[in-house]
Amino acid sequence: MIYETFREAFKNIWSNKFRTFLTMLGIIIGVMAVIVIVGLGNGMTQSIKNSFSDMGTNVLSVQITGRGSRTVSVQQMYDIVDSHPEVFTGMSPTTTLNSTVKVGTTTYETTSVKGVSETYLDMMGRTLAQGRGLTYVDISDNKKVCVVGDYIARMGYGGNAIGQTIKIGSEQFTIVGVLEASVSSTTDQEGTEDDMIFVPYTTAQRVSQTMASSYGVVLVSDDLATEGKNILVEEIESILHSESGYFITSMSEMLETMTSMINMVVAILTAIAAISLLVGGIGIMNIMMVSVTERTREIGIRKALGAKERSILALFVTEAAVTSALGGVIGIAMGYLLSALGNQILQILNVALNDAGFTIVPSVTSVIVAFGISVGIGVLFGYLPAKRAARLNPIEALRYD
Repeated sequence: MIYETFREAFKNIWSNKFRTFLTMLGIIIGVMAVIVIVGLGNGMTQSIKNSFSDMGTNVLSVQITGRGSRTVSVQQMYDIVDSHPEVFTGMSPTTTLNSTVKVGTTTYETTSVKGVSETYLDMMGRTLAQGRGLTYVDISDNKKVCVVGDYIARMGYGGNAIGQTIKIGSEQFTIVGVLEASVSSTTDQEGTEDDMIFVPYTTAQRVSQTMASSYGVVLVSDDLATEGKNILVEEIESILHSESGYFITSMSEMLETMTSMINMVVAILTAIAAISLLVGGIGIMNIMMVSVTERTREIGIRKALGAKERSILALFVTEAAVTSALGGVIGIAMGYLLSALGNQILQILNVALNDAGFTIVPSVTSVIVAFGISVGIGVLFGYLPAKRAARLNPIEALRYD
C-alpha cells in the first residue's frame, strides 16, 4: 500500500514536470538561502575565533590612566598577579612607541614598536628564529637592544639582522633577536604581524617619557578570564580608591560579544530566507487544489471502487510531501554548489587583498533542519487540499466533467 501510494505520487508529479518545478521553486530558494546564510555565519564566526586565537583569548589588557596623583606602578601590578597564581599565569607592562623606524636611508612608517618585558614574547606564543630574546638585564639596565619581526629582518637586512643597528626615533638600537615568521603574515607587506619591533619597556619609558604602567597585558589561565578581570577590578580600585582611572579589556568577552552579534544577524537573515519556504508552501497548496479539481472524476472512480477516505488523503498528502522533499533535495544541492562557488570567489579576493578572510561553511544541522521544514511545509499545506479530495462525494465526483 505504501509503495503504491508513493508510486502514484511520483507518477502524477512526473506527468506535470514543469508545473511541479515551478511549485518547488520557493522551497528550493528557501533551502538554498538558509544553507548559504548559515554557512556564511559559520565562516565569519570561525574567522573571528581564529583572529582572536592569534591575539590570545586568555589575555586581559589593562590600561592605567591614573586618578589624580594616584596610579598603579609596575611592581604593584606584578604583586597583584603573583598573589593570585591560580588565576594569573603572567604579566608584562607594554608601552607603544610612536617613533619613525629607519634602516639606513629607508624609512618604515608602518612598523609597530612596542616596549615589553622579558616574558612578553613567551606569553604571546612568539618564538625566535635567530639570536636571543629580551632579558631581565636588558630591562633593569634600560639597554638599547631590540627583537625584530621576520619582515624587518628580510627587507632591511636580507636575513642577516643579528648584531646590526636600527634607528627608532633618534635612538640607535642593536638587534639581538629575530622572530619566526607569523603564519598569517606570509607575504612581504608592511603592517603585518612580522612588521614589529620589541624593545625593553624601561627603555621605551625613557624614550617616550611615558609611565610604563600606563598599559599592561595579563595572561590568565584557561576559562578564567571573567574571574581574572573581577580580581583586577577589585585590586586596582583598592589602590586608586576610585572606580575610574583604568580600563580592562578581555579578549574572551570581546569574542563572545562579536560571536553573539554575528549569530543574531544570521538568525535574522535566516528567518527572512525562511519566508520563501512559506511562499513555497502556499504554492504547493495552490497546485494541490488545482490537482484535486483536475482529478475529481478520478477520485470519484477510486471511491466508487472502494477506496477509503484515508487512502485518498494519504495519496494527496504524499504527493505534496514528495514535491516539497524533492524541492528540498534540489535546494540542498544548489546551496552546496553556491557555497563552493562563493568560496572560490572569496579565495580570489583574499589573495588579492592579502587577507586570510573567511569561507562559507555549510552546517549539517542547517541542512537537516531546512530539509525537515521543507517536508513539513509540504505535508502541512498539502493536508487541506487532500482533505477536500478525501471528502468528495463519489456520485458528484463521477458526474464532474
